Amino acid sequence: MFLQRLIKRISTQVLIKLGVRLQALNLQISKASLPQFANNPKNLVVELPRRLGNTKRIYMGDDIWIGPDCLIFAITEYPTKPMQNPKDKKINQTFDPIVRIGNRVTATGGLQIAAHKEITIEDDVMFASNINITDGLHGYGNTNEPYKYQNIFKISPITIKRGCWIGQNVVILPGVSIGEFSIIGSNSIVTKSIPDKSIAVGSPSKVIKKWDEVKKNWVYIE
Repeated sequence: MFLQRLIKRISTQVLIKLGVRLQALNLQISKASLPQFANNPKNLVVELPRRLGNTKRIYMGDDIWIGPDCLIFAITEYPTKPMQNPKDKKINQTFDPIVRIGNRVTATGGLQIAAHKEITIEDDVMFASNINITDGLHGYGNTNEPYKYQNIFKISPITIKRGCWIGQNVVILPGVSIGEFSIIGSNSIVTKSIPDKSIAVGSPSKVIKKWDEVKKNWVYIE
């Protein structure tokens, strides 16, 4: 009985040490295997697994940490191969996209950024998990054709300004600007621009609080 407990304890300790070493190895591989970006960022971490596309159109700031399962694409043409109609594989649209991510941006995991025109994320933005930021939408003008084969439309730049906090499972749609030091609550869909120093929640999101510079506190919007 004592021997079984001892073996179990040793096995657990070995597994913990192995897990720590594997995590450190994953981080080393993540750093060493980064592709070339449009600039030369310092101290950039984009954890594995990840999907990065057209990185020479993506500008990364210094001291960025992006957790696993991210997708960051600068999309230059549509349809992409997985979206092509098997009866018509021609390219219908071309784009000239740019992605700019500022210094010290952090994301827990599952960050998805798809740019057809321009997506800008300024310094010190904090993302929780499973955030979707897309500056174009799949077309749905024809109900006799699968939507994946229809052109991208409503393409419009997105800006997330300095110091924002974007909560869990947020979706940010084309044409939106989120003001400095604003907060977007979990599970929100942002369809319209949010002013500076505001808290917005809901689907579609709306501002429920603003920062009062006199009171130095958040105040409810009636």
